[in-house]
Amino acid sequence: MISGSTGILGVIGDPVQHSASPAMHNAALTATGLNFVYVAFHVLPKRVPEVTEAMRALQIRGLNVTVPYKQAVMEHLDEISPEAATIGAVNTIERTPEGRLIGHNTDAYGITASLREDGGLQHLPEQVVLLGAGGAARAILYALLQAEEVKDVVLVNRTVARAEALAGELDTSGRTRVCSPQDLAIDGARLLINSTSVGMSPDAEVSPLADDSVLHNDLVVVDIVYRPLHTRLLQQAQKAGARTVDGLGMLAHQGARSFEIWTGTKAPVAIMRETLENIASSN
Repeated sequence: MISGSTGILGVIGDPVQHSASPAMHNAALTATGLNFVYVAFHVLPKRVPEVTEAMRALQIRGLNVTVPYKQAVMEHLDEISPEAATIGAVNTIERTPEGRLIGHNTDAYGITASLREDGGLQHLPEQVVLLGAGGAARAILYALLQAEEVKDVVLVNRTVARAEALAGELDTSGRTRVCSPQDLAIDGARLLINSTSVGMSPDAEVSPLADDSVLHNDLVVVDIVYRPLHTRLLQQAQKAGARTVDGLGMLAHQGARSFEIWTGTKAPVAIMRETLENIASSN
């Protein structure tokens, strides 16, 4: 029940109307009995510098940040967490009781937790293939490089120079190799992650893999795309006998970490995931 003491949480983006975060977080807030409401704010590019003042003026407790503002908000915050600074993107803003605004990145946590809980990978394999070199790839590559057991990351992107730039920024250990999709060979890999938007509706019949013969039954294949939930890539992986992980896991776990940063309360991840599944099944 919304009252005069209800706190505000939300997400900013452009566009933002499609976001599943309000439904996911409000389900979590209801389950935990916390007196907050989570809403979506459509922010135009020229208004981004005003978001931080709005947070202070309206005493907004926290915001998620989605495309295209994960980098644009950084210069307007009081502090950036070391993880977000390294990744170079913020997806969560926390307002402290003193009014300071701290930027976090929970995407890296989200993919790691999803690989563990949804993919059954308590320890990551030595070789991983990561498709894409965009914003999501930054957080995922960071997460992979934090795992000491990962010895070799094959970063695959159509624009090789972009992948090389990303590897150069994040990898100081020399564990990342770059290649084009045409040169991809994944015989030794045990984990493949698609961080691109290829296969997202309305282009649901497209796969980021031009040649699905490279897939094998010792792979875990993760696709962060969740519209549709069972992407063309996951269909290809299933046909090859690989274990598949859809994009809802990463979304739920990164949201759960944001929830805990804002509220100090353990997030009901199962309820958040169930809410996302209900939304996905209705689309």
